[in-house]
Amino acid sequence: MHLTPSQQQAISTVNQHLLLVACAGSGKTEVVAQRTVEILKRPGVHPRNVVAFTFTDKAAAELKERIAARVRQQLGEVPGLAEMYVGTMHGYALSLLQTHVPETFKYAVLSDVQNRLLIDRNSTRSGLTSVHATTATKGRQPLRRYVHSRLYQQVLSILREDEVDTTELPEEVSGGLSAYRELLAEHRYFDFTEVLRRAVELLEDAEDDAVVGARQHVRDTVRYVVVDEYQDSNPIQERLIQGLAQFGANLCVVGDDDQTIYQWRGSAVDNILTFAGRYPDVARVTLDDNFRSSPAIVDLGRSIAEHIPDGHRLPKQMTAAGHQRFERGDLLAVDFTTPDDEAAWICDRIAALRGTPFTDSPGAEPRGMSWSDCAVLFRSVSGDAGQLVAELRRRGIPYVIKGLARLFETPEVKAAVSCFEYVAGRVEASEVEEAWLTADVGLSVDDVRRGIKVLDDWHTPDGTDATDESRPWDTYNLQRTYLDFLAETGLREERVPSSTDADRGELVFYNLGRFSTAINDFERIQFKSEPAQKAEDFAAWLTYQAPTYYEESAADAGYARPDAVVIATVHQAKGMQWPAVFVPALRRNRFPGKRHGGLNVFHVIPQQAVADADRYRGSEEDERRLLYVAVTRAQKYLALSFSPGKGNLYARKSDYFLEATRNPYVLTTEPPAADIDRLPPRPKQDTPDVVLSFSELKYLFECPYQFKLRFLYGFDSPLQKELGYGKSLHDVLAEVHKRAIEGDYVSKDEVEQLVDRHLNTPFANPVLHEQLRTAAVGAIRRYLRDNQATLHLSEYSEQPVEVHVAPGVTVNGRIDLIRRLDTDEVSVVDFKSSERAQAEDVTRDQLHIYALGYHELTGDRPDLVEVVNLDPGSQSTRDLVSDDLLASIGTKVDAAGQALRDNNLPRLRTWCTTCATCDFAAICRDKP
Repeated sequence: MHLTPSQQQAISTVNQHLLLVACAGSGKTEVVAQRTVEILKRPGVHPRNVVAFTFTDKAAAELKERIAARVRQQLGEVPGLAEMYVGTMHGYALSLLQTHVPETFKYAVLSDVQNRLLIDRNSTRSGLTSVHATTATKGRQPLRRYVHSRLYQQVLSILREDEVDTTELPEEVSGGLSAYRELLAEHRYFDFTEVLRRAVELLEDAEDDAVVGARQHVRDTVRYVVVDEYQDSNPIQERLIQGLAQFGANLCVVGDDDQTIYQWRGSAVDNILTFAGRYPDVARVTLDDNFRSSPAIVDLGRSIAEHIPDGHRLPKQMTAAGHQRFERGDLLAVDFTTPDDEAAWICDRIAALRGTPFTDSPGAEPRGMSWSDCAVLFRSVSGDAGQLVAELRRRGIPYVIKGLARLFETPEVKAAVSCFEYVAGRVEASEVEEAWLTADVGLSVDDVRRGIKVLDDWHTPDGTDATDESRPWDTYNLQRTYLDFLAETGLREERVPSSTDADRGELVFYNLGRFSTAINDFERIQFKSEPAQKAEDFAAWLTYQAPTYYEESAADAGYARPDAVVIATVHQAKGMQWPAVFVPALRRNRFPGKRHGGLNVFHVIPQQAVADADRYRGSEEDERRLLYVAVTRAQKYLALSFSPGKGNLYARKSDYFLEATRNPYVLTTEPPAADIDRLPPRPKQDTPDVVLSFSELKYLFECPYQFKLRFLYGFDSPLQKELGYGKSLHDVLAEVHKRAIEGDYVSKDEVEQLVDRHLNTPFANPVLHEQLRTAAVGAIRRYLRDNQATLHLSEYSEQPVEVHVAPGVTVNGRIDLIRRLDTDEVSVVDFKSSERAQAEDVTRDQLHIYALGYHELTGDRPDLVEVVNLDPGSQSTRDLVSDDLLASIGTKVDAAGQALRDNNLPRLRTWCTTCATCDFAAICRDKP
């Protein structure tokens, strides 16, 4: 591909620190990938010497695939590419901890919602209710459960992420933080901040053995560090970066200060503005060619950013360099009398664009635009999207709202919520029936009544009641109740009524799957609650808390991309692009936003205790950066619009809207429709980067439709009380073999201590936990009895591997053990325990993928694959690596990846053993 001079300069700058300023759409992923190839060309440099941080897992998948492709093109097969870390800072920090601090193997990382639920459930022990907020109007008031848990989360994050003068903190705030960290440790949880904090402490201190091991690993291994989206880094992330660079690693930071949009999370734009002054010998390269957008959009974006004052912005000049051409009428700034009129016009415009020829890339054949080519980006979806959602629904135009914040307003999810309101005794059966009939998903009254009998089982299974102690509490499972209800009604994707222009079944199941994720969030924290209380608390949470617990910027649960209009916040749109973008509700005091009253973190933390505390509140400059991001998501068509909101506060046009009307490319009245030759609407068929773990891939092999329900839509399996036992055994054996590799051999006298260190069964009652502990001790003793003499043969333990089987398709995983036998044969070992049985052919595929992974890791082929079964009286297996299977497995994975890209994920043709063990079989087909 053709590279610009600035891109070539950035790629070749590998001998000094690099500040790479990358304007929107400037091809930074390609530059970082090719710069990585340039690094790997240097003598003595291995993939494990490179660490690359991205802001999201999605961005990591894209960068990792691009690096692998460019490495193959320029260097051929390079062993060990799986040892190059490409991912988020949180992922790297967790890996560092779990490599060097065995006690953390058992820790699970909570999502923000799960974290908030933990604080709510333990409002006293988390420190929440012992902390007070002080305001001028209400004086000193204690924080309250549910009401202030999100505020308390923000307080806890700032205290651990920012530069805080602890001497300025009230004693109750310091005590609350200590209590919260003790609560996390007791339950073996990390939150995202705690992961970073603990990793930074490893790298900054130099006392105990774990710290020495982590620092030595960084000193000996990390030679090149790349940080993408550097403008959004906060103080604790900057400390992690400094910890990795402290022994002389080359540092490349990539970002655009004009796209700093996470200041409310503590992002410090000063990090990128002052980088060249804080690190020695820094080269600066600016990528200012925008290959994404038309000249008109680039001009408008540039003019928005140039209003940021000098000293608050790095100098740059974004230039249009792509293939999109401007035509008069592409850019509009239009105003309306009412929000309903604005919503109607947006729908008219979307419908008019459908079928319009659009060229995705230079030289590509034009295609007809479809629903998914349009995105509507709001400053606040919860505040302003109501009229548009209603109008889209009225017209039957398919849409998806990113994140879960507005999920609870969709008819099908309202119906699902009514099920749990019924279980809690809040509504009558007739109201459940009405909710499902209103949702119009193809169910009859009789269908819903069959489902209601499942809900009744919560209270009267076999004549018992939810208060009856004779029934094990783990049988009161919210997720199981939900799935059984859907199953009993006979709801199927294809039963949902659809128009000729849209597949509603896909959208309905997409929303129901995301609701399943919300159930899992709640039940993971409340699994052991008393059943009647669990039902009551869940119904209350769904009604009063859940819609506000999912922040508007939160990611989706599933990663399906239906052919539907995307409704999102500007924050959610970061890193994405669409042919047509709408930015409505440009109202004064909304966009740019107005600082609102009410409690905030600095009513709890004294403002003077936090360095540059004002950035958490945001500024007009931050709002302008957000508008710049919104505008530069568009490739060709952009519409900014205004309608007055409720009350006087939002009655006037935003200065941003007025500013846009002064741009020469912008029309303020939509011109008459041009007479064009329309094409059949066809969604863009990306070749997305498909990165699958083996646990995901095995579902795709077993049943493509199960994969779709689980990973594209987000349906979760019911939590099992034994969950965690198998992983705990693997963690014990990982420590056993890692110590053996270092010449330290575990004795049988240490077994109980090892099991107690690693066993984590968070959903087991005390009796079951003790049974599982006894089983684990027995399994490890049997393993040591049978394998003590061969521990010295261990070469790798829990070794990450990747298999790049085809362009865009990567499979990653961890090999439990690689050992070199006395025969000098290399054996890839996988441990199995008494978890759900897996088909032999799936296990065989897994082991041969691991064999391919070993080949990519070392350049050599293993000789044997082994399954070591840890259960008493069970059979283990040992097979020669099959050349035929090695050759065919790549083809099989490639076909699976292509099916995923094409959304060709059908059901199995007939009921089989896979169906019999599938958690979702009953929402797929009838059981024979």
